[in-house]
Amino acid sequence: MSENVVNLHKHTAPTAVNAAVTTLTVVPDPAPAKPIPLWVRSGRAVKRAVTDERTTTTARAVARHSLYVWGGGRIVARRTWDGRTGARYERFLRAAEAAGNMELAGEWEERLQHFRDARHRRRMDLLTSPIDMAKSIGVGAGVSVGVLVALGVVMAINNHDIGDVITPLTATIEFIGLLIRIVQVVWPYAMVLGPLFALLGMWAVGSKQQAAPQWALPANVRNGEGEPITPSIVVKALRDLGVPALRNAIKEMGDAGASMLGPIRIAGCGVEVDVTLPSGVATNEVQTKRRKLAENLTRHEHEVFITIPQAARTVRLWVADSGALDEPIGPSPLVTDETMTADYTKGKAPWGQDLRGDAARLSLYQRHLLITGLSNQGKTVALRSLALWLALDKSVQFLIGDLKGAGDWNMFMGLASTLIQGPTDEHVIQVTEMVEGAVDEMNRRLMAPPGTVFPPLIVLVDEAQVAFMCPAKDDEKRPYGGSKANSRYFMAVRKIHNQGRAVNVLMWQGTQDPTNENLPKLVREGAHTRASLALGTESQARMALGDKAVDGGAAPNLLRPGLDQGTLVLASSGIDIPAGQASITVRTHYIDDDAAEAITDRAKALRDGVTTLTVIERGEERDALADIASAIGNSPRPLTTDVLKRLAMLDEDAYGGWTNGDLKRALEANDVESYKSHGRMVIRREDVLTALANRDDEDSASTS
Repeated sequence: MSENVVNLHKHTAPTAVNAAVTTLTVVPDPAPAKPIPLWVRSGRAVKRAVTDERTTTTARAVARHSLYVWGGGRIVARRTWDGRTGARYERFLRAAEAAGNMELAGEWEERLQHFRDARHRRRMDLLTSPIDMAKSIGVGAGVSVGVLVALGVVMAINNHDIGDVITPLTATIEFIGLLIRIVQVVWPYAMVLGPLFALLGMWAVGSKQQAAPQWALPANVRNGEGEPITPSIVVKALRDLGVPALRNAIKEMGDAGASMLGPIRIAGCGVEVDVTLPSGVATNEVQTKRRKLAENLTRHEHEVFITIPQAARTVRLWVADSGALDEPIGPSPLVTDETMTADYTKGKAPWGQDLRGDAARLSLYQRHLLITGLSNQGKTVALRSLALWLALDKSVQFLIGDLKGAGDWNMFMGLASTLIQGPTDEHVIQVTEMVEGAVDEMNRRLMAPPGTVFPPLIVLVDEAQVAFMCPAKDDEKRPYGGSKANSRYFMAVRKIHNQGRAVNVLMWQGTQDPTNENLPKLVREGAHTRASLALGTESQARMALGDKAVDGGAAPNLLRPGLDQGTLVLASSGIDIPAGQASITVRTHYIDDDAAEAITDRAKALRDGVTTLTVIERGEERDALADIASAIGNSPRPLTTDVLKRLAMLDEDAYGGWTNGDLKRALEANDVESYKSHGRMVIRREDVLTALANRDDEDSASTS
C-alpha cells in the first residue's frame, strides 16, 4: 500500500541552477470607491449643460434679440423726442461749441430759435382750435345733409316717388353703421396685433443699429471681423484714443460727435473720412496714436493710414477692409499689353496701385530718383520695373551698375551701353568711373548751343550703399567711397544732381537700410523722386523721404517687413498725390525675371542694336579698329558721335580725348571711310568688319 507524503515546509534550494525565479506580490483589493453624491452629479450635469457651446450660443441669441427690442425702443423714443423738442439742435450747438466752431454754433442757435418760434405758434393755435373745429363740424354736417337732401329731391323728381327724398340720407346712415360694425369686429384683433407690430418695428431698428451689449452680439461682430466703418464707430475710436481734450470734447458733444466727420467715402479697398478735430487737439496727437486708433477700429496697424489734408485742424483717415491689403494686386500692364511703348517726355510709368485701387503712374521726366528700404523688400524689382518701361522708349540710353551682382539686371545686356555687376571694390571703381564718364557727357552737353535737344541718359546704380562705403583709394589717395569733398563717387553723383536734369542726364539709385554713412544727406536730398519700402525706424524714414513727408503722415517704418514686400511710400511731384498730402502709398507690380526678359526683348526690337560694355578696362594697349567694331555693335550705320562716346566709356584714358579727326584717321589707316547721311557723319558697320577680317587674314598669312 503506497503512502502519500505531504511536505509542510517550503523547499529553499532551487531544483535547477538556471531556473528562473518569479516573485509574486500579493496586492490587497482596493477599498471600494465611495459613491458620488447626487447633488455633485447634478451640479456637474448642470455645469456641462450651461457651459455647452450650443447652450451659450442659444442664450446669447435669445438675449440679443430681446435686447434689440429694448434698444430699438430707446432709439425710437430718442428720435421721437428729438422730433418734438429742440434737443437735436441743442446737441449740435454744444458739439459746435466743443469743437470751437463759433460760426457753426451761431447757425445752430438760429435754427433752434426758429424751431421754438414755430412751436410757440402751434401751441397758441391750440387755444382757438376747439371752437374752430366745432364750427367746422357744424358747417360741414349742415352742408353734407343739405347736399344729400338735394340729391334726394332730384331722385324723387326723376323717379316720381316722394320717398326717394331721404334715400341718400338713409344710405349714408347705413354706411356709417357698417363702418362701426367693422371696427367692432376688427378692434379686438388690432389691440393684440398693434403692440406686436410695434415690437417688431422696434426689433428691426435695434437689429439694424446693433443695439445690444457687446457680449450678446454674434462672434464675428464681437471680434470686429468685417465690421463696417460707420460714423459712430469712428467717433468712439477717437474718443477712446487717450487724448484728454479730444475725449472731453466728444463727451460734451454727445450723439452729435459725428458732426466732426466729413462724408465716409469708398476709396479702393477701404474707406476714407476727414475728421475736423475740436479746439485744443493737434493733428500730431492723433498721428502718434495710429496703432491704438487702428485697434479701436478693429483693424491692424498697417490697415489704417493717417494723413494731413489742406484743411486746418483736420486729419484724413483711410481704413482698409479687413485683410484687403494682404491680397496681391494684378499683373503689370507691361506684361499684359505687348503693344505698350514708353514716352520719356510726356508718358508715365505704370508702377502699381495706390490704396484706393487706382493706377499709380509715375512721370520720370527730368527727375532724379532714389529708392531705399530694408533688404529683401522688393527694391530692385521696383527700380527695375521703371527702367523696363523706359526701355520701351528707344531714345533712352542706360548706364547700369549693379553692386549686388546677383544677375537681376542681366536682361539689360544689349540695351544698356554699360552694365557692371558685382559687389567688390573693383566693381565700385568701375561704377565710379562710369558715373564720372556720365559727368563728362553732361559737361559736353552743357557746352552745346542753346536749344540743343539731347536723348535722355539714365545713370542707374543699384545697391549704391556699397559705393558710399567703399574704402578703396586711387593713385592720388582720393577715396572712392565716403561723403567728403574728395570722394569720387559722392562728388560725381552730386554733380549730376546739380546740373544733369537740364540736359537729360539723370541719376537713379537704389540703397539698403539708409544711414548717414551709406546714404549722405546731400545725395538723398538731391533726388526729386524719393521712395521707401519698409524701414526699421522713423529716423530712417526721415532720411529716405524727408521731414516734410514724415510730418505729413508718411510712415514707411510702419510697413511690415516681409509681409508688405513691394509696398512703398512715395514723395514726388511726378505722381498724382491727393491735395494737402505730402506722400502716397503705392503697391508696386511684381515683374519676375522671365517677364522682364520678354519686355527687354521687345525693347531691343525697337532699337538698332546696342553693344553693352561689361568691364571698363584701364591701362592696357588698345586695338583701335577692334574697339571701334565693339563700339558699333549691331548698328548698321551708327553716328560717329555715338561711336566716340562708346569708345570713351570703353577706355577713358585711351579714347576720352578723341575727336572726329582722330576717329577718321584711325579708320583711314585701315581703309575705312566715314561719310555723310542726312547731313550727319556715320560709319558703315560692314566696312569696319570687312577691314578687320582683311587685317586678320594678312596677319595670319604673314605668320605662316
